Amino acid sequence: MTREILPVGTPSLRETASPVTDLSDLAVVAEASALGDAIRAFRAKHGFGRAIAAPQIGIHKRMIGLALPGWPEVIVNPEIVWQSDERMTLWDDCMCFPDMLVRVERFVSISVRFTDLTGAVHLKERLCQADAELMQHEIDHLDGKLSFDRAVGANPIVHRSVFEAARVDFAREVDYYPQTVRDPS
Repeated sequence: MTREILPVGTPSLRETASPVTDLSDLAVVAEASALGDAIRAFRAKHGFGRAIAAPQIGIHKRMIGLALPGWPEVIVNPEIVWQSDERMTLWDDCMCFPDMLVRVERFVSISVRFTDLTGAVHLKERLCQADAELMQHEIDHLDGKLSFDRAVGANPIVHRSVFEAARVDFAREVDYYPQTVRDPS
């Protein structure tokens, strides 16, 4: 089962996802597989993408597919249980609008509690900036929020071609700049 990534502007991207209540439900198992298929297909086409929230492919459940070392492939019902006082600005990209970047503000670090597909509960504490900004982005998708809702500063939206042509200039506009190295996996 594969599903296409919904483009920005799709009304359902603004809906709050429902908690996953039965991990053995065959629909949940199939949807978890679809998340993996979607992230692999997107990465093959666009060269980036470390995670995908279920609503991005039309599944309205609190599930996130991940391509991150040390994390399960799919997590369910994630919640932020701690956030740093410090905040950072960064250029955020998204599978729903792969040709655009948005300058946003996020917490420098967070702690996240979630369940894996076996039912085990995990707590990842004081995440590094890369994982913290990613999890905030994906959890926003579960809550019906997009990067545009977090946009900060003057001219916070830029087309990827313009961004790529002036990377150094755009890096100067933010506190954290994860685009210095492309996602190798």
